[in-house]
Amino acid sequence: MRTSFAGDYNGLILEQIKQMPEGGHYSVSHFAKIRLQSSAHFESGKFFILPSAASPSFCSGATYLVFIRTTEALRARGAIHLDYSTLEHLIIRDQRDGEGIWGRWNANGPGTARLFHELGLGPNFDNFEHAKPGDFMKIFWSRQVGKSEHGHSTIFLGTENRFGVQYVRYWSSNIPSGYGEKSVPRSKIAYAIFSRLETPANLARINSAPSVDTYLASLLRTRSSIAEASTKCGL
Repeated sequence: MRTSFAGDYNGLILEQIKQMPEGGHYSVSHFAKIRLQSSAHFESGKFFILPSAASPSFCSGATYLVFIRTTEALRARGAIHLDYSTLEHLIIRDQRDGEGIWGRWNANGPGTARLFHELGLGPNFDNFEHAKPGDFMKIFWSRQVGKSEHGHSTIFLGTENRFGVQYVRYWSSNIPSGYGEKSVPRSKIAYAIFSRLETPANLARINSAPSVDTYLASLLRTRSSIAEASTKCGL
């Protein structure tokens, strides 16, 4: 089995954000999901990420496009090699929550962090002091996880102090104006899980993973907890 060495890809992730459009508007409509699928066009073994600034978008779709862009940039450099089966697993289809790579990423709860833990893509942690710009960050606006959660899939950009109040900066598709940066007082964040991409070649492990993550799939209907979510992500 090939050994995958950990790398520092945060800078590359930030570069991909700069290539993304700004604006549009936030929507979780069926049309927004169709536009997301067309934004990540897969042809001849390569992804072409072509989102339109005018298109509706939503948070997990935005961060996933950056994730695929990063993967493609690494492939173009020859830094990682993924077989066709793995690349097909990355395609956004109409996967349900917990199904495949996109279905895991898009699920309620700690979708991205659970995927990182399951495939060994990099570490998960919940300490803001350890976070670096370019880490993927799932924000929970309340302590609810699963059925009644209010969450946000983002990419961490840093913290700053304004008049003695600490703010958290992040990039995503945000309500109401779509793609772009936003900052909120840290006190508004009930909990956050960070995921740092270090071993993207381990995406190949999806080929031997269960087709559906039953924990993530259950979160549309059932409630979880911060403690359970943390455990499921290796914290």
